[in-house]
Amino acid sequence: MTEAPNVLIVDDHPLFRDALETALAQASSDAGIATHAGSIKEALERFVPASTTLVLLDLNLSDSNGFDGLAKLQTSGVTCPIVVVSATESGSVFQQAKTLGAAGYLPKSLGLDDLAAALATVIDGGTWFPEVKGPSEAESNGMERVASLTPAQRRVIDGLSDGLLNKQIAYEMGISEATVKAHMTAIFRKLGANNRTQALLIYKSALGLDDHSAA
Repeated sequence: MTEAPNVLIVDDHPLFRDALETALAQASSDAGIATHAGSIKEALERFVPASTTLVLLDLNLSDSNGFDGLAKLQTSGVTCPIVVVSATESGSVFQQAKTLGAAGYLPKSLGLDDLAAALATVIDGGTWFPEVKGPSEAESNGMERVASLTPAQRRVIDGLSDGLLNKQIAYEMGISEATVKAHMTAIFRKLGANNRTQALLIYKSALGLDDHSAA
């Protein structure tokens, strides 16, 4: 987009509509026009096919919920980019918006500068979606190592995680302490650990557990 943006802001919260307008002014050096609507019905009444260049759409309105509003705008002939603006934040929702054809997804938790930067990207013809943080390489390796443990080995390290002694684990599993120690040797090898503390750290990190017993 090279012309001044004419933006339709569809949100039923006046304060956030004003915040979006402020971010738009910061995002574009060309003074554009921002039109406000509080519902899908109002949006369709105020949308001008020949001049509206961008729609900012809240997911939850009085006459729509979730991506219903996006679908209504698309099926009503809105062909300009539509950017979802919402307090809902999850990777699956971001991906759903992208799959359904939104040009972006702006979480309402974004600060003004970040909001303006995201809007500038869309105004320039790009798309903007939050990054979904995946596990680091170390975390992925830890998960794979834990996944390689046998059921018996998992029971042993689960017992250690619960603070049990070898003889308590042996009693609960109906095996000898020597067998528990043999399992521990295999667990250390599979997890790449040298001792119980390291094994528990790797195990709890992979499962996203707080470590209170490894020290």
